[in-house]
Amino acid sequence: MSYASKSSKTKPLVVGIAVLVVAAVAAKYYWPSAAQEVKTPVQTVTTVKVVQRDFPLILDTTGTTVAANVVDIRPQVTNVVTKVHIKEGQMVHAGDVLFSLDDRADRANFEKAKASADDANRQYQRSQELLRQNFISQGAVDTAKANADATQAAANAAQAALSYDTIRSPITGRAGIINVFAGALVQPGNTVATTTTATATVTQGAMVTITQLDPINVQFTVPETALSTLFAEMKAGEFPKVMLNLADNQKRQGKVYVVDNQVDASIGAVKVKAQVDNADHSVIPGQFVRLQLNAGSIKDALVVPSQALVSNTRGDQIYVVGADDTVELKPIQVKTQGQGFAVITGIEAGERVVVEGKQNLRPKSKVREAEAKAAKAGASAAAAGASAAASSASGAASAETKTEAQK
Repeated sequence: MSYASKSSKTKPLVVGIAVLVVAAVAAKYYWPSAAQEVKTPVQTVTTVKVVQRDFPLILDTTGTTVAANVVDIRPQVTNVVTKVHIKEGQMVHAGDVLFSLDDRADRANFEKAKASADDANRQYQRSQELLRQNFISQGAVDTAKANADATQAAANAAQAALSYDTIRSPITGRAGIINVFAGALVQPGNTVATTTTATATVTQGAMVTITQLDPINVQFTVPETALSTLFAEMKAGEFPKVMLNLADNQKRQGKVYVVDNQVDASIGAVKVKAQVDNADHSVIPGQFVRLQLNAGSIKDALVVPSQALVSNTRGDQIYVVGADDTVELKPIQVKTQGQGFAVITGIEAGERVVVEGKQNLRPKSKVREAEAKAAKAGASAAAAGASAAASSASGAASAETKTEAQK
């Protein structure tokens, strides 16, 4: 009786121990310990060393062509156009006659004033002769001289009024659309001619517009971060060069000649103008162009490939490989970018940075260098083998040709 009682008490204890053992084995199977966890695999990356060198500051931007000189031809007097001496689109030179106005009245006034001036001058000459003979006083001579000067001034004014009837080009350039024709009445002011039809009224603001095309200017903007280098180049007497890329893949080279005196705070950039040769007149004002500005160089800059940069909400960062082949994500500052490279600060020259394979990296990850050199060597060897095989085949073909010839 006592033996049965002891067995009944031992049985639950054994069952409990068995349950605990099974639970421990299951926990160890489904939740392995940290020591037994699979280690993070080593990531294969491509790295480069940070280089310290002079970095050419080449900016890719867009701009608009503008004329060096543009003149709207307007009359200075109210008159009728008698002749148009040019054609639309014609090249004119400074001093060429563009329009002739009705000059009959102005020419008559000039001839009348000139005759009066000539007569007054003769009277003055006679008075000087009479003064030498003591027939008149000095006061009479002075009066004759004043009258001669006054009439000559009136003749000069009449001559100026007559010159307004011949309108000449003040600059060398191309004439645009002509808005007036022979017989049209023109007058000074912004409104030269008004044409009314059944549907609209059109007002022309100039008789014609003359535009200088050679050289032509290009206006664009550069970021304010490039101003120091730009001004340094101009101060040294070396005007920064620009290269225009036109729509037909043509290129034009020019030079910067002016930088605006204030920065546009809304975009953080400043206006710049460059002058470009345009001897064939194929570029006209108002064209949209792409251009490259060589704004000098940044001395002793830390340069890395642009694809090495990591940009997120924390700013610009870069993966740096340590001596133990583990990576660290370091914050940096990007000063400028161009041509696939970036100038940065925040790391030291000679440090290795990750260029390719950074998408799967985490700080403290272990990395190894990709076997790029071996692949290149293999490719070179394959190319050399293919070249040798081609040479052998060519030699065999030549030998067979010779054998056939001998036969």
